[in-house]
Amino acid sequence: MELVSPTTRVSILLPYKFGMTFTYEAMAPLAPGTLVRVPLGRRNVVGVVWDDPPDTDVKTRPVTEVLDFPPMREDLRKFIDWVAGYTLAARGDVLALSLKEPLLAPLPKRAKQYEFGGANPERPGPMLSIIQENAAMALREDVRAGAFSVTLLDGVTGSGKTEVYLEEVAEALRHKKQVLVLLPEIALSVQMLARFEARFGVRPAVWHSELTPAQRRETYRAVAQGRADVVVGARSALFLPFAALGLIVVDEEHETSFKQEDGVMYNARDMAVVRAKFCAAPALLVSATPSLETAENAASGRYKKLDLPARHGGATLPRMGALDLREAPPERGKFLSPLLVAAMRETLSRGEQAMLFLNRRGYAPLTLCRTCGHRLSCPNCSAWLVEHKSSPRLSCHHCGYTTQRPAHCPSCEAEGSFVPIGPGVERIAEEVAELFPEAEALVMASDVITGPAHAAEAARRISEREVGIIIGTQMVAKGWHFPHLTLVGVVDADLGLAGGDLRASEHTVQMLQQVAGRAGRAEAPGHVLLQSYDPSHPVIAALLSGDMPAFLEQEAALRRPGHWPPFGRLAALIISAEDERLADQIARALARAAPRQPGVEVLGPAPAPIALLRGRHRRRLLLKTMKEIAVQPVLRDWLAQVPIPRNVKLDVDVDPVSFM
Repeated sequence: MELVSPTTRVSILLPYKFGMTFTYEAMAPLAPGTLVRVPLGRRNVVGVVWDDPPDTDVKTRPVTEVLDFPPMREDLRKFIDWVAGYTLAARGDVLALSLKEPLLAPLPKRAKQYEFGGANPERPGPMLSIIQENAAMALREDVRAGAFSVTLLDGVTGSGKTEVYLEEVAEALRHKKQVLVLLPEIALSVQMLARFEARFGVRPAVWHSELTPAQRRETYRAVAQGRADVVVGARSALFLPFAALGLIVVDEEHETSFKQEDGVMYNARDMAVVRAKFCAAPALLVSATPSLETAENAASGRYKKLDLPARHGGATLPRMGALDLREAPPERGKFLSPLLVAAMRETLSRGEQAMLFLNRRGYAPLTLCRTCGHRLSCPNCSAWLVEHKSSPRLSCHHCGYTTQRPAHCPSCEAEGSFVPIGPGVERIAEEVAELFPEAEALVMASDVITGPAHAAEAARRISEREVGIIIGTQMVAKGWHFPHLTLVGVVDADLGLAGGDLRASEHTVQMLQQVAGRAGRAEAPGHVLLQSYDPSHPVIAALLSGDMPAFLEQEAALRRPGHWPPFGRLAALIISAEDERLADQIARALARAAPRQPGVEVLGPAPAPIALLRGRHRRRLLLKTMKEIAVQPVLRDWLAQVPIPRNVKLDVDVDPVSFM
């Protein structure tokens, strides 16, 4: 008689688009968090033993292999479940943010070994001011308490926020805890890594999309084994399998790039607070221009708040001025006011650097036929094609479609009739080259500075004064420290204020305040000039006054009566389909099934501002509720009433940041 080995049923969560776990048979009990390989269809795939009770009634298949890898900790498993519940994403999709099979592959025997750990918290840092030291003491105490807390570190640009929070990092290292520092832009890691090395003697581990596969595998393993004591990374680093996470820092917490806009739609700033809670660790949110959500949480006492109201080391905040383009317009066909050009000449004559900011990539945002007015647009998206002269090409910044400028207008067949309309940074660079042929200029935009290596070289050239004029998009607004930069000119301070975006004013103030903060960060005073056709606009007035609390209160007063965030809740439904009629049909069906209860309002359906994206027609509905109403149960009940065909995609965006 053949002996049958006893087996144990276990629940396995797989990193695919499944909301449920699958039940398998194991030869021995497996603890939750164990990484395994199991059959799925005809493949063997990696999964994680989950906390769900196994199904006792289904036919099962055996676990193929138990992997020799640190188990996924309970705090990360709970975090994955929580994110899935909050965003209405499938749990498997959220697990895939943390677990990808290539990350588990063993490194080749001759693979390059990377330096992790070894940060020395006792290495002396820079001398702190009394205000900085008081803030650092409070942050050290948060780490020593070993409990969950959230603190906003609100400091003006150049106040030394980084030096202060590195003291909290040092305290976490003393307690043998791992630290995660989230940055909104991987290019920022260049200067951050250098500052970290100066403070602790070694560079931290980094996590972003530019790593090689081998670097990703080794870093992932080092984090899981606890060998990587500090990780500096983009938003995806939030899902790394830390062995002993004891502190999370979100630098530039106001930045909208912390929001993941496709797949699992999550805001890394908000989810960082949740992950810290599951780890019983402090979370630190850092900004010179806090988001209204964070400012309100601090005002209500939900978050603690520390202030650094002055620049460090005797540096002063830059003088702010507005240039009325109606009174001092640029020359015909140009975009820089004579007053800004004169200020640039004076700055360069002193051996100092100037920066021009325009949040538009490329040469021109629009190309049209001067004969008939035909505009060149993307065939896949409801967007104009952006001209890039450096390539040269016309590009869609939404789907990546590119083409050459046609020789003849497709509408009227006029030859050579297309002209660029409006400026992008390349066109500003062209104007600068004509005005200042003797000055070296550098463009900093995401399609030019394509990764940390390029960013490092750009930062070196600027710091060593090889560059006289910097021309940049939003990339230059985030945390750079250039000691010889004293003049910032904003080419179009009105850009971003048009349209129906709920947060347009807030985001514009934050971006321009951050850009302004690049000026005068050392001994020489800084000067900021804002070109505007409406200098009396509340946003321009707020920038000139420098009174951010007053501006935030003004914004709060506008949103509070209508229960707009952060005084209410929003969730967007985005329907997309290749067939426009089908998209309309499903959107109308959702509208008919919309919830009707006190404190809940549904707006739409309506075409999305970008109504055609990558060949798919898009419609939006917006759920708005009172703050005390949880939107997730309302959404689940609503969506359960409308079957969605396979050829229609429905995205749910809880707490939307973008309304495109």
